[in-house]
Amino acid sequence: MPYRPQLSQASRPATYPIRATDENGSEVLVEIAGEHPLTLYLDKREIVTLMTLGEAPEALVIGYLRNQRLVRRLEDILAVQVDWETGAAAVTTRHGVADLADRLGKRTVTTGCGQGTVFGDLMEEIGQLTLDDQARLSASTLYALLENLRHYATLYKRAGALHSCALCCGDQILYHVEDVGRHNAVDAIAGMMWLDGVEGADKIFYTTGRLTSEMVIKAAQMEIPFIVSRSGLTQMGYEIARKVGITLIGRAKGHHYLLFTGQHRFAK
Repeated sequence: MPYRPQLSQASRPATYPIRATDENGSEVLVEIAGEHPLTLYLDKREIVTLMTLGEAPEALVIGYLRNQRLVRRLEDILAVQVDWETGAAAVTTRHGVADLADRLGKRTVTTGCGQGTVFGDLMEEIGQLTLDDQARLSASTLYALLENLRHYATLYKRAGALHSCALCCGDQILYHVEDVGRHNAVDAIAGMMWLDGVEGADKIFYTTGRLTSEMVIKAAQMEIPFIVSRSGLTQMGYEIARKVGITLIGRAKGHHYLLFTGQHRFAK
């Protein structure tokens, strides 16, 4: 069994019922997505406040620390305790983070919803990332995956106002996470992968959100060679995907897609 730190089980309800008035003047009962501030403390030092749906807060925190390179190994984390009464997530590490002050001192503002910063030298470290060059994805598998995702039961269909991300193997959905920010969703998947010992080398990462530089970097850090998005991409997202060798597919819906980078991995 892979190592697992001590974790609280502090998920929150995903939706909340409220009353609204429709276009006919009738009162209707609808569901809206939850949104909760969660302040992350690493060895008692405040790091960031995340606005989150709250369905998988422990995985979100672990994935955030992983993708920000604040913690290098899951084994370095002793415990993650989430307390919604105080809106805090307390992370205890085994030996502390020696260069934490330096990492927190350098921040790059990003376009991420619900986060907005990248710590440390993350932007400089992307040149060291290497991905599996032998992995392949066919158009038929992509179409089957998009069809499976279309029929997947999502909170978005009930409440809207959410981004969703999924980790897939072929046309099968391994993890599916929704949150108020797409970066929260990808971080939660990163945390789940770490906790379950799942490797990314043969996986596909799917997101409903746009492919910014930070989204591409996070997928690369998880060693995932394929990113598929229902949305478009930014110039920096494109340039980083080319640099690290990710196969980047955008505007993917039904039998339509745009293949931007990594064409050698894709087969018609």
